[in-house]
Amino acid sequence: MKTIKVKDKEFSPFIPEAKIQRAVKLISRQINRDMTGKVPLFLVILNGAFIFASDLLRRINLDCDITFVKLASYEGTTTTSTVRELIGLGEVVKDRTIIIVEDIVDTGITIEHVIQMLKKMEAADVRVAAMFFKPDAFRKDFRIDYKGMDIPPDFVVGYGLDYDGFGRNHPALYRLIRTE
Repeated sequence: MKTIKVKDKEFSPFIPEAKIQRAVKLISRQINRDMTGKVPLFLVILNGAFIFASDLLRRINLDCDITFVKLASYEGTTTTSTVRELIGLGEVVKDRTIIIVEDIVDTGITIEHVIQMLKKMEAADVRVAAMFFKPDAFRKDFRIDYKGMDIPPDFVVGYGLDYDGFGRNHPALYRLIRTE
């Protein structure tokens, strides 16, 4: 893996595609085991989670529904600490098992917002599947039921994660090279 440039920033190789795919496989096994006999609704958080969701859901061997919401909480390389709903949830979730599919959980602001929304809508069970987790940045109090891997609080791109909308298409994960 080589260093990449995304817009005006340089990123160094961090996690190779093969390691990411092994983690996706493990998450799918856990979900298939835990959801046996259930029909979960996978709620994918756009834009970032679309690649993880695609890889994950092709490995799910259950009857399930899939839907999407589009939320935003970042500008550039920093969180705004507020969640904007760009495309909302149209499905009925009352009495359903919901699995939120997210690319990364760092502060936890976005997922906490979604969990609260689903509880108000009377979902029976809400679980979280996240490819990446930044425990050092996490500021909330909820459990990640299906976690791919912990990473440090660095700014990363690739595998669905972006910098100002760019860099999502790289199959591996890259870490920002700090110059200041």
